[in-house]
Amino acid sequence: MPTAVSDGVELYYDSDGDGDPVVFVGDAGYGAWQWGWQHAAVAGPFESVVVDLRGSGRSDAPAGPYAVETLVSDLVAVLADADIRKAHLVGLGLGGMVALEAARTTSRVRSLVLVGTAASGAEIDPEPLYGAPGDPHELRESLAPALSEDFRTAQPDVGDQIVEWRQLEDADPDAWAAQAAALAAYDAGPLYDVTVPTLVVHGGDDPVWPADGGRALADDLPRGQFESFDGARHLVTVEQSRVVNDAIVGFLESLDD
Repeated sequence: MPTAVSDGVELYYDSDGDGDPVVFVGDAGYGAWQWGWQHAAVAGPFESVVVDLRGSGRSDAPAGPYAVETLVSDLVAVLADADIRKAHLVGLGLGGMVALEAARTTSRVRSLVLVGTAASGAEIDPEPLYGAPGDPHELRESLAPALSEDFRTAQPDVGDQIVEWRQLEDADPDAWAAQAAALAAYDAGPLYDVTVPTLVVHGGDDPVWPADGGRALADDLPRGQFESFDGARHLVTVEQSRVVNDAIVGFLESLDD
């Protein structure tokens, strides 16, 4: 697995496929498992690159608090290490903020897909989504705001698998607090200068990152479009993976038209 270095911090990422690069930037606390439903769908027509945020997975976890601007610097270091000049960015939650800020402050972004994201973290409390990796019961309980009860009841094996992955890959409590601090402090400000094409995707029943915030974000972006999926919670990428993947790949392919 390749490693980039940002200000002395080692950052792990993985890539697969050929074509234009699509870089996945994850949510606070979660490891790379969160993109398991999108990676294969994208790695055919595109190069799929999955990044471990500092504090998650196999990346280093320096003392916090972190800032979105620091995480953008980390992302740029990964792009440089992977020899990617410009990429499509797909971000979830905190990762969506990082992607948005990268589009606002760098020239490395071709388009954005922002999942369960808002322009400000001031009114977002991500704590219900977090479970300490050493506590399987807490990890399972914290899936309630991420996946609907209907989904968890219909597909218990998926929940079991996610709990296993989270024990291996998720941030420990100190690293999660450092990531959450970056989320809480972020405010994108005016978005008129973010002119790349942007698809904002949201679970219609997300209780932590309400869909109204995603809709407002899309409305404030010059080239933003909004798509909501009824019944899904924060991990709409898992719960309705097929239709979400269709939306993401269709959006990316449309950019070549």
